[in-house]
Amino acid sequence: MLKKVEKKYSVKSTPTATLKKWFELLTLGRMLDERAPNYLKQAIGWSYHAPYAGHDAIQLAIGQVFTRGEDHLFPYYRDMQTAISAGINAEEIILNGISKATDIASGGRHMSNHFAKPEWNIHNVSSCTGNHTLHAVGVARAMKRYKHTGVAISSQGESSVSEGYCYEAINGASNEKLPVIFVFQDNGYGISVPKRDQTANERVADNFSGFLNLRIIHCDGKDVFDSMSAMDEARKHAISKQEPVIVHADCVRIGSHSNSDKHEWYRDDKEINEAKAQDPLPRFRKELIDGKAFTEKELQAIEEAMKKVVIDAHTKAMKAPNPDPASIFNFVIPKAHEPAKYIDGTHDDKSEPVKFIDAINGALKAEFRHNPNTFIWGQDMANKEKGGIFNVSKGMQQEFGIDRVFNGPIAEDYILGTANGFSRFRKDIRVVVEGAEFADYFWPAMEQYIEMSHDYWRSNGAFSSNVLIRLASGGYIGGGLYHSQNLEGSLATIPGVRIVCPSFADDAAGLIRTAMRSEGPTLFLEPKSLYNSKQAMTSIPEDFEVPFGKARIRRLGTDLTVLTYGNTTHMCLEAAEKLAGEGHQVEVIDLRSISPLDEDSIFNSVKKTNRCLIVHEDKVFGGFGGELAALVSDKAFAYLDAPVKRVGSPFTPVGFNRILERAILPDADRIQKAMLELLVF
Repeated sequence: MLKKVEKKYSVKSTPTATLKKWFELLTLGRMLDERAPNYLKQAIGWSYHAPYAGHDAIQLAIGQVFTRGEDHLFPYYRDMQTAISAGINAEEIILNGISKATDIASGGRHMSNHFAKPEWNIHNVSSCTGNHTLHAVGVARAMKRYKHTGVAISSQGESSVSEGYCYEAINGASNEKLPVIFVFQDNGYGISVPKRDQTANERVADNFSGFLNLRIIHCDGKDVFDSMSAMDEARKHAISKQEPVIVHADCVRIGSHSNSDKHEWYRDDKEINEAKAQDPLPRFRKELIDGKAFTEKELQAIEEAMKKVVIDAHTKAMKAPNPDPASIFNFVIPKAHEPAKYIDGTHDDKSEPVKFIDAINGALKAEFRHNPNTFIWGQDMANKEKGGIFNVSKGMQQEFGIDRVFNGPIAEDYILGTANGFSRFRKDIRVVVEGAEFADYFWPAMEQYIEMSHDYWRSNGAFSSNVLIRLASGGYIGGGLYHSQNLEGSLATIPGVRIVCPSFADDAAGLIRTAMRSEGPTLFLEPKSLYNSKQAMTSIPEDFEVPFGKARIRRLGTDLTVLTYGNTTHMCLEAAEKLAGEGHQVEVIDLRSISPLDEDSIFNSVKKTNRCLIVHEDKVFGGFGGELAALVSDKAFAYLDAPVKRVGSPFTPVGFNRILERAILPDADRIQKAMLELLVF
């Protein structure tokens, strides 16, 4: 449904007190917007500033409609007036602009002009423009699941709608019928790129006119009363119909895109003057006088009062402390759940051995019973007897219902981005996602993975996405491209996410349980060739937990240390056993946890054996083994009697034909050969 709404607000119909409040907010905002560049000129801060002048009316309306305690707001970097209208005060705006330690949005960790107030659910949004649409959809899904009255509001420029995740967000919200408002502030430009280079439609909202369960409202984003009418109607509709709304607001950009942009390079004087002539603030001011709501003198008095507010806020903000350099290590990732019983992640249970796949399934079900605020979704997740591409989640939807166990579309960004948003609704929520049917297909979700990795740090500890990302990883199944690759070497370079890769069933269950009881994101790599492997079967104690960052010594030895994880753990054990018959005692350490890493166990072993071999199935070049080798060389070099050696795959993709796969992936024979080379060095 696409139309403009009836203008419900006017000078005559709006109470004088409300009109005064709006004029105060608009005046205050514009004063701060125009003052921001001065801080940079004086080398005080605000090195990134995106002026909002020309967006005043729609931003006022967004902030006024936002209902604290009910709604969640995701503003973008041009939303200064939105933030002020929603209740963020002048001092808080300046503290953000000059990146002080007491900035409520991020404590100076995030770019200036990214306004937030987490305690009010005004969210800290990244610079990756438009990707917060997915987070808004995730929150809206949680609102619907928990029968909460409210809406999620996502705000952005029209050009960022070109991003794929915006389409995924709107498609998903309309399919699920979620109470979310997408505001497109259309000023005709994406930095210097004109709208005609973004989309064929004059208004980008019209691209979605064929979507079901979606209302589209057009408004004049330069007109306070039209914008208020549109946003008011959008919120009422989203709540009453439980479906998404797009508000497309026609705005004008009076200044440059930002302080690093010179719009004179691509806009002529005529266009710039026409933009200035459409300024919403003088227009609203004139309407107030013409409608006899206020006299010129009364408006001047308000303007003088707002000047004083700005000066007072500036004075206070300038006295605020700068961030402490030592604080950079704070809030990288929340403290993990610590097992009370299985402190070192080992056990002596003698019960019946369990398959790797059944261990994961059993642990998931146990945690879903343990915490009713757990959810799981992904591709091919739950349809009758099917439970994931490998049936790992078999039986979960039957036991826990479709509200907690359900399918996502084939859209990896959407799966992970909405998990981020969903977990924002309550701190006790835990979300599990199959990030892709195979780990190799996860790359489209990397935008959201990166976002999730620095949520906690960027927000100065205010928010962490409590999400467990499960990925079927690795080869040895004849899968070839997109079905047999490894990701950990690339992903381990990104701080803020725990990465684990178990080799045995008990560790799989224990790490799942610890991850689901911890705050913060965890990437759980499941070597799919081990799902039904006899080698990976073990007994599992009830409520078994494995701590993060704690390796497990699978075989004691004195002659050589082998560091490994996942599929190759079993090959290393096989090779070590063969060499034992020749009198060589090889110690095999199953890392289990890649990030954090158990450095103590590594160094203690190397100091004992004086030799180190690193084995993983990923490529040697650029693989995680390179980091391990550097770590051992850097911190245990004095104990080494031989070079650190690595075994892995050559610098090629993993081929499909089994002959090619065997030529690429490491095996027990290659590992044994490398062990011998080090032992006799």
